[in-house]
Amino acid sequence: MCGIVGYIGKKDAFPILIKGLRRLEYRGYDSAGVALINDNGNLNVCKTKGKVDNLVDYCSDKDVSGSVGIAHTRWATHGEPSAVNAHPHYSESKNLAIIHNGIIENYADLKEKLQAKGVTFRSDTDTEVLVQLVEYVMERKQLDLLTAVQVALYQVIGAYAIAILDKRHPDQIIAARKQSPLVVGIGEDEFFLGSDASPIVEYTDKVVYLEDGNIALLHLGEELKVVSILGEEQELTVKKVDINLGQLEKGGFPHFMLKEIFEQPDCLTNCMRGRVNVDTDNVVLSAVIDYKQQLLNAKRFIIVACGTSWHAGLIGKQMIEQFCRIPVEVEYASEFRYRNPVITKDDVVIAISQSGETADTLAAVQLAKESGAFIYGICNAIGSSIPRATDTGSYIHVGPEIGVASTKAFTGQVTVLTMLALALAKEKGTVSSEDYMHIVKELHEIPAKIKEVLKLNDRIADLSRTFTYARNFLYLGRGFSYPVALEGALKLKEISYIHAEGYPAAEMKHGPIALIDSDMPVVVIATHNGMYEKVLSNIQEVKARKGKVIAVVSKGDDTISRIADEVIALPDTIECLEPLLATIPLQMLAYHVAVCKGLNVDQPRNLAKSVTVE
Repeated sequence: MCGIVGYIGKKDAFPILIKGLRRLEYRGYDSAGVALINDNGNLNVCKTKGKVDNLVDYCSDKDVSGSVGIAHTRWATHGEPSAVNAHPHYSESKNLAIIHNGIIENYADLKEKLQAKGVTFRSDTDTEVLVQLVEYVMERKQLDLLTAVQVALYQVIGAYAIAILDKRHPDQIIAARKQSPLVVGIGEDEFFLGSDASPIVEYTDKVVYLEDGNIALLHLGEELKVVSILGEEQELTVKKVDINLGQLEKGGFPHFMLKEIFEQPDCLTNCMRGRVNVDTDNVVLSAVIDYKQQLLNAKRFIIVACGTSWHAGLIGKQMIEQFCRIPVEVEYASEFRYRNPVITKDDVVIAISQSGETADTLAAVQLAKESGAFIYGICNAIGSSIPRATDTGSYIHVGPEIGVASTKAFTGQVTVLTMLALALAKEKGTVSSEDYMHIVKELHEIPAKIKEVLKLNDRIADLSRTFTYARNFLYLGRGFSYPVALEGALKLKEISYIHAEGYPAAEMKHGPIALIDSDMPVVVIATHNGMYEKVLSNIQEVKARKGKVIAVVSKGDDTISRIADEVIALPDTIECLEPLLATIPLQMLAYHVAVCKGLNVDQPRNLAKSVTVE
C-alpha cells in the first residue's frame, strides 16, 4: 500500500521520481504527488488525485526543477482520495514537506493538542499531523531536523515509513521507518529511497534495508548515517540486490498479470533450481539441513498468512500432514494475532507472504517469537521484513510480481511448501522411497506441464466472453482442489469485480445449491483423482438445476466432458501436485473476463499489492 520514492544527488530529480512512482504503481494507490527543492531554495509541491499520468500532466506547466525530491502514491486511509489529502504535505510554514506510508493511530490526540497551540491544518490526513508536529518541535525547542524527527516520532503510536525535506537544508533528506518498509539506495554521490528496491535497481545495486525504529540521514557529500529513535548510531548492512530490469517491464504483454501467468514455468524452474535434483531423486532445502532438529521435533505446525498466501497454506497443510504426519493449522494472520492463541516452544510457525511486508503476518511472527516458537518464513522479496524477523526460511525466487492479483507467487509458494514437506518427510522416514522418488520426478516435470496448460490461453479467452454477463460465480473442488477453488474465486473477485465463492464441492448441498440457476456459472475442478466420482455427482446436481458448468478435467476425460458446458483439459500429474496445474486456467479465466469487461487488470480498484497497514 502506498509508495515512497526519494532522490538526492546531482541529477534532475523529477524524472527519477516519476519513473520510481511508475515502478511502484503495483502497490495500489488513488493519488500521487511530488515535492522538490529547486536551485533558488523553493520547496515546490505538486499533487493530484488519480494516476501518475495525471500527476505528470498536472506538472507540465509547473516548476519541477531541482536535484532533491520526494514522491508518493497514496492509498487512502484517513481522508477521501483528493488532491488536498494527497502527499506530500507541507508544514504550516511550508518549510517542510513529508510523505508517509502507514497509519498514525494517535493522530487525533496529537492533532487536537497542536490545534490548541494554534497550528492550522490543511487536510484530513493522519500524515499531516507528523509534519506539523516535527515543525512545532523544531521551533519550540530550537532543534535541527534530525533531532526534531526523533523527538516527534517518540510521541507517535502507529506504523510509518516517512521522508522529510527542509527547504532550508536542500542537501539532505530525513527518512524513518516503523512497521512499514523503506529501502535506501547508495549511488555515486547520490542516494535513493524506495518502499522497495524496484525504483532503485536501475541506478544502483547497493541498498540498506532500514530496521524498525531507525532514522536515516541522506546528506549529500557524506556517508549514509542511520540512528535509532533515541539517537544511537546504527551499524550499516549494505546488501546487493539482483533484479533484472526486464522483470519490471511488460515485455510485449498487454498486462503484467498475463506476463506473470506465462512466466510461471520459468519461475518454478528457478524456484526448484538447486533444490530438486531429479537425477538423485532428492529435495534439498538449506533450512531443513541447518535447522533439522527444530523442524523434526515440532509437535505442531501453524501456518499464518493472508489472502492468496493463506490459500497456499491450505495446500501446504495437506502436504505436510500427508507426508510428514505432523498436525498443521492454517490461520488468517489478521485473526491469529488478536485472539490470544496458544503457542508453545514445540510449535513451528510458518509465515507466508509474497512481499515479506504484510502487516498482519509480520505481527503474527512477532507474537509467535515472544512465545518461543520456531519461525519459518516463505517469502518472495529478498531482504524484506519477514525474512529478517524469522529464524530461517525459504525464498520462492519467482522474481518481482507487479500485478496486484497474485499468480506466480501462489504457485511458487505451493512449490516451496511441497519441497518442505518432502524434505521433512524424508528426514522423518514417513514417506516410502518409492513414493518419494515418484513425487520428486513429477514435481520436476511440472514446469513443462504448465507450458502445455498455457497453450489453452486463446481457448479460455474465447469462452470468457460468454461469462462477462455473470454477477455471481461458484467454484467447487475437493481435497487438494478445494484451496484452488478458493484461489480461483479470489482471482475473479479481485480483477473482474464479479462476486465469486469457493466451496468444498460436498458442501454445496449445505447452502450454495440454493443459488444455482441458469445464470450461475459453476467452475468445478474435477481432475481424475480419488474424489472424481464424488465431484462427478456434484456436477450432475448442478446440471439438474440448469447451472452452467466449466469443468477443469484431466486430459482424456470422456465422462464429465459430455456433461459440462465448457471443459478445460489438463495434463496428468499426481493428486498432490494438481493445484500447480489447475490454478493456471483459473488465473487465465479471471484475467480474460476482466479484459472483456474493459477493467484495469493490473491495478484493480481499492486493492494494494502489499498490505502494510491494518
